[in-house]
Amino acid sequence: MTSLSGDPARLLQPARQPQHAPRSPQSTSAASGSRRTPAGPIALVALVPVLLVSLLAAPASAHHLMEAFGLREGAMAGFLSGLGHPLLGPDHLLFLLSLGLVGLQQPLRWVVALLTIGLGSTALGLVLPVLPGSELLVALSLVATGLVVLGRWPSWILLPAIALHGSVLSQPVLGWSLSAQLVYLLGLLLSQGALLITAVTLVRTWARGLQTANLRLLAGLLIGIGATFAWTQVVP
Repeated sequence: MTSLSGDPARLLQPARQPQHAPRSPQSTSAASGSRRTPAGPIALVALVPVLLVSLLAAPASAHHLMEAFGLREGAMAGFLSGLGHPLLGPDHLLFLLSLGLVGLQQPLRWVVALLTIGLGSTALGLVLPVLPGSELLVALSLVATGLVVLGRWPSWILLPAIALHGSVLSQPVLGWSLSAQLVYLLGLLLSQGALLITAVTLVRTWARGLQTANLRLLAGLLIGIGATFAWTQVVP
């Protein structure tokens, strides 16, 4: 017969807690890997080719399709020149795309306002003299955009900046026939509109995923590129 009485000291010992099996290195690494990794500088790699081309190209280079392909004045040449001018000019291209980095409220309204002011300035540039030093100011518009991205300058400074761009864009077609100038404006409308929509959709969405440090880095690159372009205007 088994006795129910045991060692009193043994009965007073606390019950042992169940021991958990140690975590394996695989489970630890899986748990750490499931955490979301913040976007790092690798997200900027896609922009490097554009920045390098912009630094190597002079802002005042011949980015007129008539000069590049030897087109003769006419409706087709005007339309193609209007389409290609913002794309072949690194200063204009970077300025329009960099607007997606700016935290614009109601971006579609900004697109309409920027297009209207830009095309209006181009039309005025066909009949009025261009502001002296406009190419220098166009280069400095990239510096202004970088300062807006950093929050140092207000967003409204972009409106006179695109007016400067529009004024400069009128120079390649001075002295053309009215019909050629009109289709040139139509080409500009389509080209700049496509670039601005790309800026406030694709570029803006991409910029939202960047860390603040990376966004500041992009703003610094814009300021540096704009200062480089401005230097080439002062010291040819």
